[in-house]
Order: sequence, then structure tokens, then C-alpha cells
Amino acid sequence: MTELNDKRVFVTGSASGIGRAIAELFIANGARVVISDINEDAATTTASEIGAAGVANCDVTDEAQVQAAIAQGVEILGGLDVLVNNAGIEVSSPLLEQSTESFDKIYAVNVRGPFLAMKAAIGPLIESKGNIVNISSVAGVGGSPLLGSYCATKAALIQLTRVAAVEMRPTGVRVNAVCPGFADTKMVDRLIPDFEAATEVPFGDLIAAKQGRLGTPQDIAEVVSFLASDRASWITGSHYILDGGLTASLV
Repeated sequence: MTELNDKRVFVTGSASGIGRAIAELFIANGARVVISDINEDAATTTASEIGAAGVANCDVTDEAQVQAAIAQGVEILGGLDVLVNNAGIEVSSPLLEQSTESFDKIYAVNVRGPFLAMKAAIGPLIESKGNIVNISSVAGVGGSPLLGSYCATKAALIQLTRVAAVEMRPTGVRVNAVCPGFADTKMVDRLIPDFEAATEVPFGDLIAAKQGRLGTPQDIAEVVSFLASDRASWITGSHYILDGGLTASLV
């Protein structure tokens, strides 16, 4: 497939997990991709293994680092067609027992990070009439015990996506989001003990009943690839739910 042939792509949080799967699929579809992650060693290894065009690492909460990384990515690629905001963290805690410090940190990564990256990338994206795909979550459209602040950040990211899409529409830049359910990632692995304790249901049984199976990073990458492609040229301001029916079911 060559639907992303020669697209110039920057993916945050792409050393592993969903970000890596997105980068791999984009490359397979003909794109040139810059890997970016806070884990510099992992990013370098991933870039080598999947044939990325280069690496431009940053801490997405640091505006100067984000600006420098985007500029470096644009230099490597000779421009920019697609920004994927994938970097994110989780916090598992009853909401009103969560520390203020961890609340601030999750907002810094999950909301401030995409905001800073969009600001830094918008100039090159206007030049190319490119697009942005933000990785939100079904947690942004419904509440979940233990994930109060995570839910709030992902809801905020959906709203940032909508407003950016409306404001950037005259320039030809599209902005969309994807909202995965539970997927086979290290982040979900870390949540399993707390969810089992809170629900008193084996996690595997919960997943089977609510969404059929765990999603895969590749499931998510496929939708991101579509939204970034020219096939989605009339799609902007949307958020796509990928959850095997989790949010559609009342029981």
C-alpha cells in the first residue's frame, strides 16, 4: 500500500506501544517518519528497527524541547504533512485521593503536550495543508473508577481537537482524534491489578464481556493511518471510538 507515500510524519511517544505501531504502519504505507520520545535510547533503537527517517526526542511538557524537536523533525523530513500526538501517561487512583502533583503531571503530559506540539507544528502543516491526529481514549467520553484525571485529560484532548479543527479549517489543515478502548499495551497491563481489586472481576472476563477482546496497537494504527491519508480529506473535528462496542453497551 502506498496511500501515505512520501507523507512526512512526526509521531510523539513512538518508541514503543501504540506510537511504534503507528510509525511502523505509516512507513509500510510509504511515509517517512520521525520518531520522538522521552526515552532517547528506546527511540533510537525503534528508529533503527523500523527504518524511520530520524529521531527528534523531547519531553512533551517542555515547550522549548517540543519546539526544538518539531523543528528538527521538519529539517530531517524537509517539511511536515502529519503530526500524531500519541505521548501520554496514566494515573490509577480514586480521584479525590489523588495527589495534586500527579494530577498536574498527567495534565502536563496528556493535554499541555499535544497543545504545545500542535502550536509548534502548525506553520509547516499550513504550508503542506497537512493534518493532525490526536490519540485520545474512550475514557474521554465516559467515566471510569480509578481513572478520573485520565478521563478528564482525554476529554480535554477531544475538545482541543474540535476547536483546533474549526479554527484551522480555512487553512486546509485537518485535526481529528481516535479514542481506543482497552488495548494490549504496557499501560493497560499496569492497570489490571487495580481494576480487578475495584471490580472484583477478573480483567479477562471484564474485557470479554464489555469489548470482546483487547484491542491491538495495530487496530489503532489502522484508523490513524486512514485519518492521516488523503482518503479522509473531508474529515475534520471528529473523534473515532475504537472499542469493540464497549461504550455502545448498557450491560
